[in-house]
Order: sequence, then structure tokens, then C-alpha cells
Amino acid sequence: MKEEQITFVCGALTLEGLVAKPTSTVERGAVVCHPHPLYGGSMYNNVVEAAIEAMWRLGWATLRFNFRGVGLSEGAYSNGSGEADDAAAAVRWMAAELAVGIEQTVLAGYSFGAMAAMNAASGLPGLGMLALIAPPLRMDAADSLKELNLPVVLAAGDRDAYCPAAQIKALHDGLGARAQLRIIEGADHFFGGYEAELSAALELMLRAI
Repeated sequence: MKEEQITFVCGALTLEGLVAKPTSTVERGAVVCHPHPLYGGSMYNNVVEAAIEAMWRLGWATLRFNFRGVGLSEGAYSNGSGEADDAAAAVRWMAAELAVGIEQTVLAGYSFGAMAAMNAASGLPGLGMLALIAPPLRMDAADSLKELNLPVVLAAGDRDAYCPAAQIKALHDGLGARAQLRIIEGADHFFGGYEAELSAALELMLRAI
């Protein structure tokens, strides 16, 4: 699908993004959050693109965007709290502009973006699903997932130092039947050379919802 540049508002800030939508009626949508802004993360990340390609194969509309202070997005890094607000604003923009019901929307994120997505979900009642790629569980707890009554897709590499396989497996087990998990053999936190495997795993899990 072809992406077009858009802007949307989060509080007093204007953020930039790229939206793609199918030529037919939009039935599902996904918002994808990028990795850490202070370490070069942006919406042009390889993992973000792998996730979006999976969603395009499913015929979904997608929105990726730059967090505050990244690229042409206004503002400055906000230690995660402001970025969660950015993610929630992106979901609301999609609902308003593309008429995708929040219950038909997946909020996805990679690494830092996964934590921002998870934190945003508590303020988005009715959200359809969370898709968390390599959440940095070694540094951030994901306890709030247990309080969110929605389906969760999880993916990580088996060589990820920031999201150890044992920890994400334990998280998956604790969430029960509402969670799906794929471990990508050989991949580390950055998925270099494993983008196709990750994209295929995400497509398989998302197709099941």
C-alpha cells in the first residue's frame, strides 16, 4: 500500500506520521510505535516496517508516526509518559479520520514503543489488541498488562539481551489464553536479518484475531 504524510495533534503538539489505507472499506487499523527516541528510534525503523508489512498483507490500514521531538514532530522526549499520550492520540486520530472503531484497532510497538503502547492502552477503553515486539522486560515491568482485559500478541528473538526469552515466555504464560507468542530463533533485539521471519510471525498471529 502507498503511505501518505499526515499530521495529528497531541495536546499542544503537532506530530508527523505516515498513513496507508486499502482501496476497499477500512475494516481494521493498526498504529505502530517506534523504538527509543534517544537512541536513534524513528518511524523509519526496520522492525516498524516489518510490522507494517505484515499488516498490509492482511489488508489493514496503518499509521506509523514519530514521537514528540523526533523528525518533524514537535516537543521533546518525555521519559515515556508523553510518548504514551502520543500513541493514544494516534489511535484517536485513526478512529476519527479513517472511521476505524477502536475495537477494530491494534496498537503495536517495538522496544520502547512497546512500553509506550502498553501504557497508552489503559486510557483507550475498548482497544482491540496490543502487539508488543521485544518489550524491554529486563528494564521495565509489564505488570499493567495483567490489568488490561484485551488480546495481546508478543514477539521477540531468542538472543535478545533486553527482552530475554524466559521473561517473555513467563509474561505470556501469566496472561493465559488471551496472549499469543512467537520467539524468532537467531534474532537479537534489533532483528537485523530476521525482519522477514518477524513479519511472517506477526501476520500469523494477527490473522488469528
